[in-house]
Amino acid sequence: MLKKFLNYFTKGEIALWLCSVTAITVSFLIFDRMGWLKLAASLIGITALIFNAKGNPAGQILIIIFSALYGIISYSFAYYGEMITYMGMSAPMALLAFISWIRNPYNGNRSEVRVNRIKRGEVVFMLILTAAVTVAFYFILERFGTANLIPSTVSVTTSFIAVYLTFRRSEFYALAYAANDIILIVLWVMAAFSDISCLSVIICFAMFLMNDLYGFISWRKMRKRQADGDVQVLKENLQ
Repeated sequence: MLKKFLNYFTKGEIALWLCSVTAITVSFLIFDRMGWLKLAASLIGITALIFNAKGNPAGQILIIIFSALYGIISYSFAYYGEMITYMGMSAPMALLAFISWIRNPYNGNRSEVRVNRIKRGEVVFMLILTAAVTVAFYFILERFGTANLIPSTVSVTTSFIAVYLTFRRSEFYALAYAANDIILIVLWVMAAFSDISCLSVIICFAMFLMNDLYGFISWRKMRKRQADGDVQVLKENLQ
């Protein structure tokens, strides 16, 4: 099983995962050592990202688990925006994305989703829908007395775009998540002023940022490889 796991990922991907796990664990042991739920959520989340970077639907199952745990953590810090976003939006959308990815494998390979290119008309629809969701969540979060209201609302915006693009199998989902990682780093830096243990969460999202950027690069390569493969199959069928 371990050999199969190691052969599935490239050496660079394994190195990135090990580096991320080490940074998250060490920062937890230095700055926290109490919030074991944070550590569990962080390790599950970082593992999900490396599977997502391969276009593997298993990553979406891990995202559902991570979203539930992160929602609980956010609630304890009165980050109701994060709680509602992850438990009410990210988790359900991850389930939909899992179904979408399973139904759209590349050449029958269920461990790799077929990359999709969305059209301009859908991008406009996505942005209009995102604006509506953002405005609605702003008033919802304000009603709940959410800490750091503006960054929390922006996080909703980036999260919605990310989950939408993930569901639609676009490589740009990773860039949207990277933008969301930056917002989350800002949010937890604010929390760290009153609770130094939050530094471990900041390190976690810094690692998430690195992995999401890699995910974008990986999906770009995957899209090109799939496109080249489709052209080759078409040529063979025409011969």
